[in-house]
Amino acid sequence: MDRQALALPDCQTVRYLALTPIQYRSRALRLLFLAKRQPQQRDLIDRPYGRFHHLPVALAALGHDVRVQLCSHRGLDSTQAQRQGVQWSSHDLRTLGPHGLLRRIESEARAFRPDWIIGCSDTWYGWLAHRLARRCDASLAIDAYDNYEAYMPWNVPLHFAWRRALREADLVTAAGPQLAALLQEHRPKGSRSGIVPMAADPGFSKLDKAQCRAALGLAPAAPLVGYSGGWTRSRGTWSLLDGFRRLRARIPDCQLVLSGRPPADACNEPGVVSLGYLDDAQLPLLLNALDVAAIVTANTAFGRYSYPAKLCEAMACGVPVVATATEPVRWMLNDDPRFLVPPGSTGEMADRMLSNLELGSVDYGVLPSWHESSLRFDALLAA
Repeated sequence: MDRQALALPDCQTVRYLALTPIQYRSRALRLLFLAKRQPQQRDLIDRPYGRFHHLPVALAALGHDVRVQLCSHRGLDSTQAQRQGVQWSSHDLRTLGPHGLLRRIESEARAFRPDWIIGCSDTWYGWLAHRLARRCDASLAIDAYDNYEAYMPWNVPLHFAWRRALREADLVTAAGPQLAALLQEHRPKGSRSGIVPMAADPGFSKLDKAQCRAALGLAPAAPLVGYSGGWTRSRGTWSLLDGFRRLRARIPDCQLVLSGRPPADACNEPGVVSLGYLDDAQLPLLLNALDVAAIVTANTAFGRYSYPAKLCEAMACGVPVVATATEPVRWMLNDDPRFLVPPGSTGEMADRMLSNLELGSVDYGVLPSWHESSLRFDALLAA
């Protein structure tokens, strides 16, 4: 495999919807992934999803021997599971204590004898993967889907450990070119990096809108805008309410459908329908029930390197979006002006919602899948 073919591409030349297919497959390897058990408050043992589940599973399907070591801090018992060709192991910091946890993880890693140890999910697991790779004489890969340093900007010692892991890693992968370029700033020139894009989970696809609305008890004919996600001012979420007020002034029967745990002020807003937490199987129904899905981020240290999973899911369902035009979101949408609004511009958000209510189902083109992302990761391991 020509390493130059896998060199870190320029943000302006590589496209999310036109990433070069990768056909190369490496020899069978022992791969050990390290991640937290409850990323985004969702338990990977009980409710597997996303990058942390589908990349290991897809790599196992390619013939690799894959294990995933999960860590938690909620006083949980240790557990083992074999699922979809992957061995999953989980240990808890509060149950075993810091030293006991590290000893257990290192003992299991040594017994497995991995060729690669891959740290993912946040800065702690970059540090832990770096530590284990040195002790197990394994190659080190760091995989990032966010700017993890933005999670805890005050934790400077951890940031130093994270950057050291980046600097000494044999391979660093990121969910998009903006994040890859940021991480590469902490690495020697010419060191191996690559893009492994985010994708929608397999359950997200186009469904009948009327049936989805009926299943969720939503108005059959009202124009519906929807948002699923966290509510923090640092993410610019409150601008959504102002944009919706402006839209509703023009279309009084329009409704804003929210899931999760929105604040009381949002739930009490006229025209807002709050569904609360939905079962995982209902999330594709919600997206397909909408006329427009709102994807709200902000121009912050977090937002400038965030590749929203909710955007991947909406695109997979063919739902028109109105999305904050951060660089990663512009990259994912191929800079299509129909779907983008400047950060904080609630007037333009309302205008874009109004126009996109009439779009119907959207063909976004050929979207990345977790299988294709696993092939890219596989090729990078072999380069």
